[in-house]
Amino acid sequence: MTHFMQSGTEPDTFVLPSPGRASESFRPVLLDPARPADAATLAALRDSPLLREVHDRIEDQVAELVRALAPAEHFGPAALHRAVAEVTGGRAEAYGRWVWYPWSGRLVHVLPEEEFRLVRTDRNRGRITRGQQRGLLRRRVGVIGLSVGSSAALTCAMEGVGGAFRLADFDRMSLSNLNRLRAGVHELGLEKTVLCARRLYELDPYLDVEIHREGVTEENIGAFFGAAEDGTDGADDGTGDGVGHGGDGSGAGSGLDVLIEECDTAWVKVAAREHARRHRVPVLMDTNDRGMLDIERYDTEPARPLFHGRIGDTTAADVRGLDRAGTVDFLLRVVDAQHLSPAMADALPRIGRTLSSWPQLADGVMLGAALVTDAARRILLGEPLPSGRHRIDLDELVPARAPRPARHGAAL
Repeated sequence: MTHFMQSGTEPDTFVLPSPGRASESFRPVLLDPARPADAATLAALRDSPLLREVHDRIEDQVAELVRALAPAEHFGPAALHRAVAEVTGGRAEAYGRWVWYPWSGRLVHVLPEEEFRLVRTDRNRGRITRGQQRGLLRRRVGVIGLSVGSSAALTCAMEGVGGAFRLADFDRMSLSNLNRLRAGVHELGLEKTVLCARRLYELDPYLDVEIHREGVTEENIGAFFGAAEDGTDGADDGTGDGVGHGGDGSGAGSGLDVLIEECDTAWVKVAAREHARRHRVPVLMDTNDRGMLDIERYDTEPARPLFHGRIGDTTAADVRGLDRAGTVDFLLRVVDAQHLSPAMADALPRIGRTLSSWPQLADGVMLGAALVTDAARRILLGEPLPSGRHRIDLDELVPARAPRPARHGAAL
């Protein structure tokens, strides 16, 4: 099969995908107008009915770049215009890269990778240095479970915590997912891995995103961690969707630097930690109830018991094939049932009777994404962050009853 743009190579021919393949794709096509083959591709795209929109704000992006590189300088309109022309060589249309998103039919003009990353993360400075940002973008983040996990992946990508992502989920978007997933009704039925990969690439076309459409299984878990015995990574390489790789092609066989685990399958939860401990990968988990964040530093504590010892010596083999009741019992051991919120404790026995599934709210999912991203950043930057379980319970931090005001003259 002919690829559009396999990173680092120049294709001999350019073949437009069928509309069906374009709609199923999840990787953008990166095109350099200075390369003859890419210029021909751009010309073909502009004449194609698959192209629905051209978005070109490159001069605005270059202006931001100029200001980011010289924040103390105050550019008037004329000076800024001259600076932009100098950067682009007076040919803004040929500067940078063009990105084609087959699923939406959009062709977008963006800065070259280094300049794009500098401007996109410029407002992180003061909290994250440029040197730290470059280091973070060399890291790979794994995410298992893309209901809660998709928000965590997107928040990490927004913050520049990871330049490569490995995503796993077997499920598809359903209407009831829209209470907490960032998606539209036109995306119902779409694989969650594909949906999340698209969101990541629409944020940053230079990312390296791999997907495991079937989720994590006994057959591919080693590959998910980048540890397949045959030296391959087992992830979807994009050949089935007819488009090229938007990243740098460095993903195959590369190990994870941090794992975000957000699934509710007992075997996967245990097996993922067994592999993380074996390969010394730190694991983060948010439970979406009372803001509970788990940090398991298997990178620094390779002998650490799983789930802080809450499941004893239980192995993945022990929980394989649990029925619904057994799964609920296992998960209650993991999260420590006595510390559940009153609402969750009331809901659990009603699942399968008066409730169809676990209750989850968008605010809890977004809070969890923030907590996981903060922890991942600190771990990847080498900041001290020990293993442990923490709760950011908004009902306690922002109580319904206001505190009684101090009497006049009383000590504060």
